Amino acid sequence: MNRLVEAALRQRVLMIVLLVGLILAGGVGFANLNIEAYPDPVPPSVEVITQSAGTSAEEMERNVTIPIEQVISGIPNINAVRTISLFGLSDVKIQFSYDVGFREAEQRVLGRLGQLSNLPAGAQPTISPTSPIGEIFRYRIEAPAGYSVMDLKTIQDWVLQRRFKRLPGVVDVTGWGGKLRTYEVVVDEDRLLAHNATIAQVIGAIGKSDGNVGGQTINFGPQAAIVRGVGLINSTHAIQNSLVTTNAGNPVLVSDVASVRIGNEPRLGIAGEGRDDDIVMGIVLMQRGAQSMPTIKAVKAEVDTINNTGVLPPGVKIVPLYDRSTLIGITTHTVMHNLIEGVLLIFVLQWLFLGNLRSAVIVAVTIPFALSFAVIIITVMGESANLLSVGALDFGLVVDASVIMVENIFRHMVERSEHIAAGHGHATPASRFSAILHASNEVSRGIFFAAAIIIASFLPLFTLSGVEGHIFGPMAKTYAYAIAGGLVATFTVSPVLSALLLPDKLDEVETWVVRQLRRFYQPAAAFALANRVLTLGITGVLLVAAFLAVRSLGIEFLPHLEEGNLYIRASLPASVSLEAGQPVVNGIRDIIAGYPEVERVISTHGRPDDGTDPTGFFNAEFYTPLKPFDEWPKGMNKEKLTAELQQRLAAKYPGVELEFSQYIEDNVEEASSGVKGANSIKVFGPDLATLEKIADQIKQQMNQVRGIADLGISDSLGQPTVQINVDRALRPDAGRHQHHHLRRDRGREPRRPLRARHRPALPDRDPAATHRAQQPGGDPTHHGGRPLPHRHRHDPGALVGGGDRPPHLRRVLHLPRASGTLCPDQVLGPRARSRRRHRRGAEAHHEERRAAGRLPPRMGGRARQPDERGQPAGGGGADQPGADPDPALRQLLIIA
Repeated sequence: MNRLVEAALRQRVLMIVLLVGLILAGGVGFANLNIEAYPDPVPPSVEVITQSAGTSAEEMERNVTIPIEQVISGIPNINAVRTISLFGLSDVKIQFSYDVGFREAEQRVLGRLGQLSNLPAGAQPTISPTSPIGEIFRYRIEAPAGYSVMDLKTIQDWVLQRRFKRLPGVVDVTGWGGKLRTYEVVVDEDRLLAHNATIAQVIGAIGKSDGNVGGQTINFGPQAAIVRGVGLINSTHAIQNSLVTTNAGNPVLVSDVASVRIGNEPRLGIAGEGRDDDIVMGIVLMQRGAQSMPTIKAVKAEVDTINNTGVLPPGVKIVPLYDRSTLIGITTHTVMHNLIEGVLLIFVLQWLFLGNLRSAVIVAVTIPFALSFAVIIITVMGESANLLSVGALDFGLVVDASVIMVENIFRHMVERSEHIAAGHGHATPASRFSAILHASNEVSRGIFFAAAIIIASFLPLFTLSGVEGHIFGPMAKTYAYAIAGGLVATFTVSPVLSALLLPDKLDEVETWVVRQLRRFYQPAAAFALANRVLTLGITGVLLVAAFLAVRSLGIEFLPHLEEGNLYIRASLPASVSLEAGQPVVNGIRDIIAGYPEVERVISTHGRPDDGTDPTGFFNAEFYTPLKPFDEWPKGMNKEKLTAELQQRLAAKYPGVELEFSQYIEDNVEEASSGVKGANSIKVFGPDLATLEKIADQIKQQMNQVRGIADLGISDSLGQPTVQINVDRALRPDAGRHQHHHLRRDRGREPRRPLRARHRPALPDRDPAATHRAQQPGGDPTHHGGRPLPHRHRHDPGALVGGGDRPPHLRRVLHLPRASGTLCPDQVLGPRARSRRRHRRGAEAHHEERRAAGRLPPRMGGRARQPDERGQPAGGGGADQPGADPDPALRQLLIIA
């Protein structure tokens, strides 16, 4: 080290240039350094999403989730598989170890999904683009009056989503709210029968009419032209003019048998902001491993381009709602604030204890030098920083070596000054350099080993793996870089600055602060030496008391990052519909927005159309950015605001469970544990009803624990379900057609009345079955309502499923038998009989029109084959075998 100090003293100008250049380079590097607001501690994980409209949670669990679990089993390095099955949605989260990267894990999962056999209803699994810290930008689409949410949803899906996804660093854009446009063909069965057409022909005609075809080439003189047939449907008029079939040589178009209208898909979620209860919102998602600031800058530049270059219709614009750069700016400001405060604090303390302004400046310069040294290394290695790694630097450790070096140099320079004043030497540069070298030689070994011990104390942080290593590893590296920079400054910059700044004449002055401390220290030291046993006894008592006190201290694994927002989750009853829950969501949003500390409130109810948030209509979330704390009323803080909100909302909406968190914190906690909350207790077992009962007991006990807030249960039961059970013993043909009939009930409304042929007398069978048919409830289909699981959760070690439950509520229609057949007059109620009379009148009217030649005659080509008893298959009632039963009865037999 002496040679290093000697070389630095010989090249003083070079050292000054190095100091200035390093600080400038560090400033430039810090400006370009990618600073993340929060580290991503979650291991590599892949989320598989599968949607199937109209499928219950049980069927999604049995037919989608379990097959996906089975096909991915056996992939190396999997730590955990967590699944959620909801109505129409299956979500499988596969968490890997840190031995593999995300890209490799994703490829492994995609390879296994390629081996998956066809899922029911054409369901297709996809990889979710979400990540714990991937949501970097939120916006809403504002438009003048006249634009519906369906129009804005179309702009979001067809314009904005495509433009944002092409930006570097952006993986996807999730749309929230709005109505997804659909073109609906509503078939009129009367017109369909009149034209002797079928529903299959209508569906086939529309499918065949929508498409382009290519041909060969045709020559026009010396030129060759490509033949291309254009038949894509681009309007409702084109759908109406599609040919279905021909009847008696006349073409039958879709408009002859159906009406075409514009509608929307059943809504899965609604977004709101402020006083607007229904908005269209977009969430920009960042790729895993991408840098936040460059990506956000590209997104903001694209927003300016879209708003100012006429990409959108007149009056339509993008309004930002959330910008991660704001939090990153706060983080950067905190780091710079800590740096300035650290420099000033070290400077003041050095001045107060040494009484020399120049020595204080020399020590303070070490801080920006060491921080610039660390920033340059981080930038060169391509790493990112965060508030934990940069903002938690202890500048006392960084300048410790420099303080020792400068203080010893100062002492030797005072001695040199006294020797010169006594006439024992001359004030020459050689004597100055000799004093500095001698001073550094005395402390260099101690400084080096002290720094080595400090760095060694961080070795456990370097050896951490998993989540702990990803959180504290960057902090340990930054500490090591900064301490190394401090050591370089101690043996190079500090001696050179001491040689240039410290004068030849120096006096060691005991400052007022030192004198006051000495007044208390000397008597205390004398008493301790005189009473050694008592001193050691007091020390032992304090150690024991400290040990006992430590056991009662709270422990936090992750440091709390103040994001400047609230993220509130409201859990409504499991059976609530989207329409019934929306007034509650709007009311909660209005209450939150009424507080002066709140900047705005954005609500999301349900889930987005792409299924990236696996939840249902029972879930509502409120993103609440807060105003700067210095603008809050005096005496108000975040804890008081949270308590007031919780108390007021609980009083206004009893039964609604509330959870308070922060935006990024909530995402990270959910990705780490699979539960929406900071802490959770998971109960495993084969019976869902028993699990719910145990969960209630645990909740009662947990409510007595001090410090617990926002305690709730993630319910799995409680979804009312209208269930149709086919009794094959009473209805032999029901099993053959049950899928065809029951699947029509999945949508919002049937597109045409359901048809069922009226059978003659049932064949003889077991007397018990005949007795059931003659008793109330002897219907061939059981139509019951019972609460079913609305959400299946799997965690590592959990037993899958919950099995069927005995129905808690069952309503069965009694169909009496008359002369071996079902008697319509005994089955139909007053309204059904009225519809029956109206139907017969309409049929008589059609017959009159056919007789007059205004309607084509009935086709008789659909002959029925006799069944095993000689009856015409699909035969009619007792009085007219082979005829269709009354339409009201046809619907009743299937739906009841």
